[in-house]
Amino acid sequence: MKAVALLSSGIDSPVAVYLMLRKGFEVTPVHFRQSSKKESKVFELCEILGRYGRLNEPVIVDTYEEQAPVFSKLAEMGKAKWTCLFCKYMMLRKACRVGHEIGAMAIVTGDSLGQVASQTLDNLMIISIASDLPILRPLIGLDKEEIVGIAREIGTFEISIEPEEPCPFVPRYPVVRGSLGEFERIKEKLVRKGVL
Repeated sequence: MKAVALLSSGIDSPVAVYLMLRKGFEVTPVHFRQSSKKESKVFELCEILGRYGRLNEPVIVDTYEEQAPVFSKLAEMGKAKWTCLFCKYMMLRKACRVGHEIGAMAIVTGDSLGQVASQTLDNLMIISIASDLPILRPLIGLDKEEIVGIAREIGTFEISIEPEEPCPFVPRYPVVRGSLGEFERIKEKLVRKGVL
């Protein structure tokens, strides 16, 4: 079974990848690069995760090329608070495309319910429309301590907590409980403007 996984340089997504490798999935990570530091951490994490199963080379996507134009247009439209939702939506959409290219059966994410703005139940429902492949969320019911415990056990924790620059696109007040109707209206405007 093949899966595509969204892999950041943080704590959660490497643990999600590990759990799917342990289930026998062949995993192709997709990483959205914001800096060379984060990218190098992802390669270190992949080296460790590769010990637990069949892990392919990561697909690296440049955030500044793929997503930044949408974020700029959201700011112009006075909709910057939707940035995190559109970020995750676009990540899932790209992962879905990669999945179809390689014959994957699912997408894996490190989502844990309620941990950050894009991981409320309302927002998870919205971003899920980006994919026609099943989205597997192995961490969905775990709390942060449980996830950290697994990360320590598998050897990814120390790499994940190394200091790095924060995401430059996070709005001051992100949407926590988005409306699908409003998301669709904004998305349609972005499509008309040729950035999505």
